[in-house]
Amino acid sequence: MALFQEAQFFISADKLTDLPPPSGIEIAFAGRSNSGKSSAINTLANRNRLAFVSKTPGRTQLINFFSLGNDRFLVDLPGYGYAKVPEAMRVHWQSVLSRYLMERESLYGLVLIMDARHPLTPLDHQMLNWFIPTCKPVHVLLTKADKLSKQQATSTLRAVRTELERTYPNCTVQLFSSLKRVGLDEAEAMIGKWLSAPQEDMGAIVAH
Repeated sequence: MALFQEAQFFISADKLTDLPPPSGIEIAFAGRSNSGKSSAINTLANRNRLAFVSKTPGRTQLINFFSLGNDRFLVDLPGYGYAKVPEAMRVHWQSVLSRYLMERESLYGLVLIMDARHPLTPLDHQMLNWFIPTCKPVHVLLTKADKLSKQQATSTLRAVRTELERTYPNCTVQLFSSLKRVGLDEAEAMIGKWLSAPQEDMGAIVAH
């Protein structure tokens, strides 16, 4: 059963004041423009167009909430790092994303999408630096793993895991391919565990 197959669009937000009241559990998906974030969400949901997929980077410019029922939400964050986005928009989204990641009480965990061919870019590190102080979990999907040989993919996974263990100890990481559906079960198991966390776990994380 696909993890998000019951997901329904809930609301889009351009600024923090547009967000729904913080309640329940939110799992956010973030990643560089064209890293395969929307494709990963659609694969997990077993849907073609739950999240908009575009060949043009920088198209997701809103925080999109999808309801999973029972006060659980998937939150699709704007892609970051696309050079042609106007400077004013880039500054706006840097402020919105950083505050959402650092301050949102109902945010339980972050799924960080990285292209397996170009992992741990400076902007990926920036996202981690914003989020890690919250002590909330991060799960990294190294997407487009089918573009690498098996040896390259294994080597990349090992290198990224070593770096994350050294600098961001609350992270886990796996290989993922939307095209080949590689890593789907592993991702579903991790995110499903977060979504099924009791509400008191959220209080403990926020209090920490």
